[in-house]
Amino acid sequence: MSTETSSSNDSQPAKLDVEILRVDYTHEPHRKSLLRLLSEYANDPAIGSPGLSKRAQQRVATELAQRPNAVSIFAMINHPNNRAEAIGLANCFEVFSTFAAAPVLNVHDVMVSAPHRGKGIGSILMQAITDLANERNCCKVTLEVYRGNQPARSLYSKNGFAGTEMDSELGETLFLSKRLAGDE
Repeated sequence: MSTETSSSNDSQPAKLDVEILRVDYTHEPHRKSLLRLLSEYANDPAIGSPGLSKRAQQRVATELAQRPNAVSIFAMINHPNNRAEAIGLANCFEVFSTFAAAPVLNVHDVMVSAPHRGKGIGSILMQAITDLANERNCCKVTLEVYRGNQPARSLYSKNGFAGTEMDSELGETLFLSKRLAGDE
């Protein structure tokens, strides 16, 4: 899959080849790329995270590998020297809708490395997530986003995601959480 991008110092669009690749949590180069991208994402001020704990850094790939409902994808680019680099990441988990009696794909993390933002890679990742959900016969794709994270909200909206407010006095669905002792 390719996307047209333009650099700030070049008026001509450059062709950027982006490949979507499933993460193999047991493959050491994938584990390193997963940790690198997830660490960058966890340190992004837009998501308000304190970063990855040492425990999370040491265990995340191993823990994901043990979960059959986990699936992660990379957005990869090939450099002129034939070196591939992971520049985007989506971590997803299949859950189940009892109302639809069908699987749901929940997007837990989606990110594009800072130097590659604004080039259409986020949309390529979102399409790959949709393709993955269709492949798994999911009835929908869900995600959460901070209200103030306008770049992410714009990306999601552009790719067909909308709030869950129904024609009801109940209003929009809220995302709530409860921290537990083991949550670092």
